[in-house]
Amino acid sequence: MKTFTVVIADDHEIIRDAIQSKMSMHSDMGQTDFELLACAENGIDAIATVKAHKPDLLFLDISMPLANGSEIIHDIRRWSPDTKVVVFTGVSAPGLIASIVETGVDGLFSKSTSLNDMFQQIPTIMQGGRYVAPELVEIIDQGQKALTLTGRERQILNMVVAGKTNKDIASELNISPKTVDKHRTSLMQKLDVHSVAKLMVRALQDGLVEPV
Repeated sequence: MKTFTVVIADDHEIIRDAIQSKMSMHSDMGQTDFELLACAENGIDAIATVKAHKPDLLFLDISMPLANGSEIIHDIRRWSPDTKVVVFTGVSAPGLIASIVETGVDGLFSKSTSLNDMFQQIPTIMQGGRYVAPELVEIIDQGQKALTLTGRERQILNMVVAGKTNKDIASELNISPKTVDKHRTSLMQKLDVHSVAKLMVRALQDGLVEPV
């Protein structure tokens, strides 16, 4: 059974401990043998630790102090190109998740994913495969749908978030309330929501409008 050397980079001790515990469990069960080389609590230490140890695998929290995720991954690819990078993140904005994927990470998981699910994918990743958790793929897809909003839809979305009724919007834009309702229905379909409240939340979370 091959031993994989590992670095864990996360600024929360509870996350580092949970990953270490799961690694020990897998090693004890003879599934995959892991050797923990070091832990890092911020982005600068993550880069320095990987540069020093050149591990087979890095578990990386994309949101840490002192360096952003893209900077960390860029430098890791420079100093240790053979290290497999598995990112776990609490980020939910489609644009940010898509940018993480574009860095070429080997695995991308949500922090809401169970560690069992993540570790099931590690053998595939270590053999050269790439994996993005389905829930994150769905978020990216939803974000791509949002990019197809027309100028009028974005205009109406801003007005909906501002709390204006169909009648208010129709009056300001000099269009019929029926036309406003048609645009709002299109917005809900594109953003995969089923109420005005959820439409507003989605618009604010994804940065489709300025917070009001």
